[in-house]
Amino acid sequence: MVDYIIVGLGLAGIAFCETLEKHNKTFVVFDNASNASSLVAGGMYNPVILKRFTIAWNAQEQMETANPFYNALEQKLNLKLDYKIPVLRRFTSVEEQNLWFEASDRRELENFLSTKLIPNTNISILAPFGYGEVLHTGRVDTALLLKEYASYLEKKNVLYKQCFDYRLLQLYEILIYNKIQAKNIVFAEGFAMNQNPFFDYLPLDGTKGELLTIKAPKLKLEYILNASVFIIPLGNDLYKVGATYDWTDKTHTCTAAAKAEILDKLNTLICCPYELMDHEAGIRPTVKDRKPLVGIHPKHKNLYILNGLGTRGVILAPQVAKQLYAFIENRNTIDKEMDVKRYEKLFQK
Repeated sequence: MVDYIIVGLGLAGIAFCETLEKHNKTFVVFDNASNASSLVAGGMYNPVILKRFTIAWNAQEQMETANPFYNALEQKLNLKLDYKIPVLRRFTSVEEQNLWFEASDRRELENFLSTKLIPNTNISILAPFGYGEVLHTGRVDTALLLKEYASYLEKKNVLYKQCFDYRLLQLYEILIYNKIQAKNIVFAEGFAMNQNPFFDYLPLDGTKGELLTIKAPKLKLEYILNASVFIIPLGNDLYKVGATYDWTDKTHTCTAAAKAEILDKLNTLICCPYELMDHEAGIRPTVKDRKPLVGIHPKHKNLYILNGLGTRGVILAPQVAKQLYAFIENRNTIDKEMDVKRYEKLFQK
């Protein structure tokens, strides 16, 4: 018997696995390697919502948990995962500069927005009004993390590379699934939650995102550029560029329309040659109120959900995993803004 079954090995699933290992709990994981949503944001973390120059929900607390979490993962897996790279917000006008400096005076943002106007010195970028710098930012190599963490679990013989069949789950005080007995099960499936008969009442509205990878030897970008698209340096003259937001298409198919949208925006931002190397698509697990879905099933008291991290999975995952574990094991309260109890009225008993 194990303490936990975990379904899904994206950022949320990995964060919960790490929380369990920290507390010497036993577990097995089911995952069919379809976590494209963990890749769509390019692994970028940033405590500020740059469209509106506002602090992200609970950003300070999340950063305090995320930084040591990824540092510990690097040591455990003997990998470089967390790259401390500045995010520069490109200004489009003097008015936008003024809005930035007004925002930087707010107490909740003063530790995250630099008050220094940074002039553009890169001849390959069109930024006549310069930049503002966001502090405490970076990029986690999510593709490498997902691959290497799966290998780590495989070596421990606790990873089942297969779809989870909900019909085979027997709901007793001790759960049974294909001869595996478990005290609890945590579903961390991302957008696939909509196929989960236990939690499909929750309003998870996936948002499709598409990303391009380009090679641009003359771009020489040493920071993450946030403008009409973001550009993230990967090394070796490679850059992630994106991303799109589509609320209607729920497929993982790359589209010509999204590619054209990204390239059109990119061409107004840079003025150097580049080569298109890759095109990716995934469905972000987003919720209308922009808060995660964390907590217990309304009827079955050993079924739990860890989902709805949207575009902020890198920064959110360690904190929400920590809260869910404390709720299950110690009956600590979950932040009411992300507790699934807020949607309990939607559950049909």
